[in-house]
Amino acid sequence: MQGAMDDLATLLQGGQVTEPIWLLAGLAGLLVVFVLLRAIARPRRAERAPIVLLDGSNILHWRGGSPDLATVRDVIGQVATQGYTPGVVFDANAGYKLQGRYLHHPTLARELGLPRARVMVVNKGEVADGMILQAARDYGARVISNDRFRDWASEYPEVAKPGFLIGGRYRKGRLELDLT
Repeated sequence: MQGAMDDLATLLQGGQVTEPIWLLAGLAGLLVVFVLLRAIARPRRAERAPIVLLDGSNILHWRGGSPDLATVRDVIGQVATQGYTPGVVFDANAGYKLQGRYLHHPTLARELGLPRARVMVVNKGEVADGMILQAARDYGARVISNDRFRDWASEYPEVAKPGFLIGGRYRKGRLELDLT
């Protein structure tokens, strides 16, 4: 391997290599080292940031009652800085409340600065609450909302467990989340 490394150094300095097999072996060795380093540096599933799901349609109204996407952005920013991976679920009418027209998830994802896969707008006629709670169950996530989901407690008893639901508010212009 040392011969391959010497040949690689010679090539990088503009010299000629007399035994090209050493160069190939050296490059293959470097590739193996690179792949191993990437695998070590990549977080394992258990080490990834915990997921929190935002009830986007609920959070829209936290600041002053009028729907405001900046409020959702604020919550996303705060949970991200605290080590969580945010996902957002909106009712189908969220776009109408915000811009007077239907907004698909790619549009809302772009406006929130999130990947498309982490923003969902439920189909017209579907209830976002059920989707939020099912996704939280599927991903082992907590939910950020001021909704207590009482109508869903029999199907999703986790809503009554302390810490599952994370409330929030603005106090004196500052976002406060009940993250514990």
